[in-house]
Amino acid sequence: MDWALAHQHWTVEDWKKVVYSDESKINRFGSDGDRTTWKMKGETLSDRLVEGTLKFGGGSLMVWGCMMWEGVGNLVKIDGKMDTDLYEQIMEEDLLGSLDWYDKSPREIIFQQDNDPKHKCLVRREWYKDNGIKLLPWPAQSADLAPIEHLWSHLKNRLKEYDYPPSGILELWERVEKEWNKIQPEVVQNLIESMPRRVAAVVRAKGGYTKY
Repeated sequence: MDWALAHQHWTVEDWKKVVYSDESKINRFGSDGDRTTWKMKGETLSDRLVEGTLKFGGGSLMVWGCMMWEGVGNLVKIDGKMDTDLYEQIMEEDLLGSLDWYDKSPREIIFQQDNDPKHKCLVRREWYKDNGIKLLPWPAQSADLAPIEHLWSHLKNRLKEYDYPPSGILELWERVEKEWNKIQPEVVQNLIESMPRRVAAVVRAKGGYTKY
Protein backbone atom coordinates (compact mmCIF):
# COMPACT_ATOMS: atom_id res chain seq x y z
CA MET A 1 0.00 0.00 0.00
CA ASP A 2 2.84 2.40 0.85
CA TRP A 3 4.41 1.75 -2.54
CA ALA A 4 1.13 2.30 -4.38
CA LEU A 5 0.49 5.57 -2.56
CA ALA A 6 4.00 6.74 -3.39
CA HIS A 7 3.43 6.05 -7.10
CA GLN A 8 -0.29 6.79 -7.49
CA HIS A 9 0.38 10.05 -9.33
CA TRP A 10 2.86 8.59 -11.80
CA THR A 11 1.63 8.99 -15.36
CA VAL A 12 2.22 6.75 -18.36
CA GLU A 13 5.06 9.11 -19.27
CA ASP A 14 6.71 8.28 -15.94
CA TRP A 15 6.27 4.53 -16.43
CA LYS A 16 7.75 4.79 -19.93
CA LYS A 17 11.12 5.47 -18.29
CA VAL A 18 11.13 2.10 -16.51
CA VAL A 19 12.94 -0.98 -17.81
CA TYR A 20 11.12 -4.03 -16.45
CA SER A 21 13.04 -7.28 -15.87
CA ASP A 22 12.27 -10.77 -14.64
CA GLU A 23 13.17 -14.44 -14.83
CA SER A 24 10.74 -17.12 -15.93
CA LYS A 25 10.57 -20.90 -16.23
CA ILE A 26 9.36 -22.29 -19.55
CA ASN A 27 8.35 -25.95 -19.71
CA ARG A 28 8.87 -28.17 -22.71
CA PHE A 29 5.43 -29.71 -22.14
CA GLY A 30 2.82 -27.25 -20.95
CA SER A 31 2.19 -25.83 -17.52
CA ASP A 32 3.20 -27.05 -14.08
CA GLY A 33 -0.36 -26.57 -12.86
CA ASP A 34 -3.78 -27.98 -13.70
CA ARG A 35 -5.09 -27.65 -17.23
CA THR A 36 -8.70 -27.66 -18.38
CA THR A 37 -10.52 -28.56 -21.59
CA TRP A 38 -14.07 -28.43 -22.91
CA LYS A 39 -15.88 -31.78 -23.14
CA MET A 40 -19.08 -32.50 -25.05
CA LYS A 41 -21.94 -33.95 -23.03
CA GLY A 42 -21.64 -37.76 -23.08
CA GLU A 43 -18.16 -37.66 -24.67
CA THR A 44 -15.81 -40.29 -23.26
CA LEU A 45 -12.25 -39.54 -22.24
CA SER A 46 -9.76 -39.74 -25.11
CA ASP A 47 -6.37 -38.50 -26.21
CA ARG A 48 -8.09 -35.26 -27.21
CA LEU A 49 -9.10 -34.62 -23.61
CA VAL A 50 -6.33 -36.18 -21.55
CA GLU A 51 -2.68 -35.12 -21.62
CA GLY A 52 -0.29 -37.93 -20.83
CA THR A 53 2.51 -37.75 -18.28
CA LEU A 54 6.18 -38.42 -18.83
CA LYS A 55 8.62 -40.21 -16.53
CA PHE A 56 11.48 -38.55 -18.38
CA GLY A 57 12.13 -36.40 -21.42
CA GLY A 58 10.16 -33.34 -20.31
CA GLY A 59 12.35 -30.63 -18.94
CA SER A 60 12.27 -26.87 -18.85
CA LEU A 61 14.53 -23.88 -19.22
CA MET A 62 14.97 -20.70 -17.25
CA VAL A 63 15.26 -17.37 -19.01
CA TRP A 64 15.91 -13.76 -18.07
CA GLY A 65 14.42 -10.96 -20.10
CA CYS A 66 13.62 -7.28 -20.00
CA MET A 67 11.24 -4.91 -21.72
CA MET A 68 10.89 -1.17 -22.14
CA TRP A 69 8.59 1.21 -23.99
CA GLU A 70 10.51 0.72 -27.25
CA GLY A 71 10.08 -3.08 -27.16
CA VAL A 72 11.60 -6.23 -25.73
CA GLY A 73 15.25 -6.34 -24.76
CA ASN A 74 17.67 -9.23 -24.75
CA LEU A 75 16.47 -12.68 -23.73
CA VAL A 76 19.01 -14.89 -21.94
CA LYS A 77 18.91 -18.65 -21.46
CA ILE A 78 20.16 -19.40 -17.95
CA ASP A 79 22.40 -22.46 -17.87
CA GLY A 80 22.78 -23.78 -14.35
CA LYS A 81 22.01 -21.76 -11.25
CA MET A 82 21.51 -18.02 -11.39
CA ASP A 83 24.01 -16.62 -8.89
CA THR A 84 25.33 -13.13 -8.27
CA ASP A 85 28.21 -13.51 -10.75
CA LEU A 86 25.90 -14.62 -13.56
CA TYR A 87 23.41 -11.89 -12.73
CA GLU A 88 26.15 -9.26 -12.88
CA GLN A 89 27.19 -10.64 -16.27
CA ILE A 90 23.61 -10.38 -17.51
CA MET A 91 23.40 -6.81 -16.27
CA GLU A 92 26.70 -5.94 -17.93
CA GLU A 93 26.05 -7.64 -21.25
CA ASP A 94 22.30 -7.89 -21.70
CA LEU A 95 20.76 -5.02 -19.77
CA LEU A 96 23.33 -2.55 -21.08
CA GLY A 97 23.20 -4.25 -24.47
CA SER A 98 19.42 -3.81 -24.61
CA LEU A 99 19.74 -0.12 -23.76
CA ASP A 100 22.41 0.31 -26.41
CA TRP A 101 20.18 -1.38 -29.01
CA TYR A 102 17.51 1.28 -28.42
CA ASP A 103 20.08 4.11 -28.16
CA LYS A 104 19.22 4.70 -24.52
CA SER A 105 21.63 5.85 -21.84
CA PRO A 106 21.63 4.06 -18.46
CA ARG A 107 21.10 7.46 -16.84
CA GLU A 108 17.82 7.88 -18.75
CA ILE A 109 16.10 4.85 -17.26
CA ILE A 110 14.71 3.50 -14.01
CA PHE A 111 15.38 -0.20 -13.55
CA GLN A 112 12.78 -2.56 -12.06
CA GLN A 113 13.64 -5.97 -10.62
CA ASP A 114 12.15 -8.15 -7.92
CA ASN A 115 13.53 -8.58 -4.40
CA ASP A 116 15.64 -11.67 -4.97
CA PRO A 117 18.69 -11.46 -2.64
CA LYS A 118 21.15 -11.66 -5.52
CA HIS A 119 19.52 -8.54 -6.98
CA LYS A 120 19.81 -6.57 -3.77
CA CYS A 121 23.32 -7.38 -2.58
CA LEU A 122 25.77 -4.56 -2.00
CA VAL A 123 27.93 -5.48 -5.01
CA ARG A 124 24.91 -5.15 -7.23
CA ARG A 125 23.92 -1.83 -5.70
CA GLU A 126 27.43 -0.52 -6.34
CA TRP A 127 27.24 -1.69 -9.95
CA TYR A 128 24.04 0.27 -10.54
CA LYS A 129 25.55 3.35 -8.91
CA ASP A 130 28.72 3.07 -10.98
CA ASN A 131 26.65 2.83 -14.17
CA GLY A 132 24.30 5.67 -13.27
CA ILE A 133 21.21 3.45 -13.12
CA LYS A 134 18.36 4.45 -10.82
CA LEU A 135 16.49 1.56 -9.18
CA LEU A 136 12.74 1.43 -8.74
CA PRO A 137 11.82 0.32 -5.20
CA TRP A 138 9.68 -2.79 -5.50
CA PRO A 139 7.34 -4.36 -2.92
CA ALA A 140 7.76 -8.05 -2.17
CA GLN A 141 5.25 -10.61 -3.48
CA SER A 142 3.86 -8.18 -6.04
CA ALA A 143 3.68 -10.07 -9.31
CA ASP A 144 0.35 -8.36 -10.05
CA LEU A 145 2.21 -5.06 -10.34
CA ALA A 146 4.83 -6.27 -12.83
CA PRO A 147 3.67 -5.94 -16.45
CA ILE A 148 6.44 -8.25 -17.62
CA GLU A 149 4.55 -11.12 -15.96
CA HIS A 150 1.89 -10.66 -18.63
CA LEU A 151 4.56 -10.59 -21.30
CA TRP A 152 5.67 -14.05 -20.18
CA SER A 153 2.05 -15.21 -20.49
CA HIS A 154 1.91 -13.75 -24.00
CA LEU A 155 5.10 -15.59 -24.94
CA LYS A 156 3.91 -18.91 -23.50
CA ASN A 157 0.57 -18.60 -25.30
CA ARG A 158 2.45 -18.20 -28.58
CA LEU A 159 4.45 -21.34 -27.81
CA LYS A 160 1.22 -23.27 -27.27
CA GLU A 161 0.18 -22.53 -30.85
CA TYR A 162 2.75 -24.95 -32.30
CA ASP A 163 1.22 -28.14 -33.68
CA TYR A 164 3.65 -30.45 -31.90
CA PRO A 165 5.86 -30.17 -28.81
CA PRO A 166 9.58 -29.43 -29.19
CA SER A 167 11.79 -32.48 -29.61
CA GLY A 168 14.12 -31.29 -26.84
CA ILE A 169 15.34 -28.33 -24.85
CA LEU A 170 17.39 -27.01 -27.78
CA GLU A 171 14.32 -26.80 -30.00
CA LEU A 172 12.34 -25.29 -27.13
CA TRP A 173 14.94 -22.53 -26.79
CA GLU A 174 14.90 -21.92 -30.54
CA ARG A 175 11.13 -21.47 -30.41
CA VAL A 176 11.29 -19.25 -27.33
CA GLU A 177 13.94 -17.03 -28.91
CA LYS A 178 12.02 -16.84 -32.18
CA GLU A 179 8.70 -15.90 -30.55
CA TRP A 180 10.35 -13.40 -28.20
CA ASN A 181 11.94 -11.59 -31.11
CA LYS A 182 8.57 -11.45 -32.90
CA ILE A 183 6.89 -9.54 -30.05
CA GLN A 184 5.87 -6.14 -31.37
CA PRO A 185 6.43 -2.90 -29.41
CA GLU A 186 2.65 -2.40 -29.25
CA VAL A 187 2.33 -5.46 -27.01
CA VAL A 188 4.82 -4.03 -24.53
CA GLN A 189 3.34 -0.54 -24.73
CA ASN A 190 -0.15 -1.80 -23.92
CA LEU A 191 1.23 -3.48 -20.79
CA ILE A 192 3.15 -0.41 -19.66
CA GLU A 193 0.10 1.77 -20.22
CA SER A 194 -1.71 -0.39 -17.66
CA MET A 195 0.62 0.66 -14.83
CA PRO A 196 -1.47 3.60 -13.53
CA ARG A 197 -4.50 1.29 -13.44
CA ARG A 198 -2.54 -1.39 -11.58
CA VAL A 199 -1.42 1.10 -8.95
CA ALA A 200 -4.95 2.49 -8.61
CA ALA A 201 -6.30 -1.05 -8.13
CA VAL A 202 -3.87 -1.62 -5.25
CA VAL A 203 -4.98 1.62 -3.62
CA ARG A 204 -8.65 0.63 -3.97
CA ALA A 205 -7.84 -2.78 -2.49
CA LYS A 206 -5.98 -1.10 0.41
CA GLY A 207 -2.83 -3.00 -0.48
CA GLY A 208 -4.63 -6.31 -1.08
CA TYR A 209 -5.05 -8.52 -4.15
CA THR A 210 -6.06 -7.11 -7.52
CA LYS A 211 -7.42 -8.62 -10.74
CA TYR A 212 -3.98 -8.27 -12.32
